[in-house]
Amino acid sequence: MTAEETLSNVEKALDEIRPFLMSDGGNIKLLSIEDSIVKVQLEGACTGCSVNQMTLKNGVEATIKKYAPQIEEVINVA
Repeated sequence: MTAEETLSNVEKALDEIRPFLMSDGGNIKLLSIEDSIVKVQLEGACTGCSVNQMTLKNGVEATIKKYAPQIEEVINVA
């Protein structure tokens, strides 16, 4: 998969996740994809949420891996 295809697939995954985050007053922004690590920034209500790491790993990371299996990890850059 090319870097452009990976970026497109990660964006599709984030578009799938955004409505759920927005319904709770949050959002997510893609910052970069470096090697096999996606860096994102949680926004709004997500920044102070006590379960944001669980959402990041079980929701965001799992969905991104579904679209782009070569991604190894998703990290939140505050």
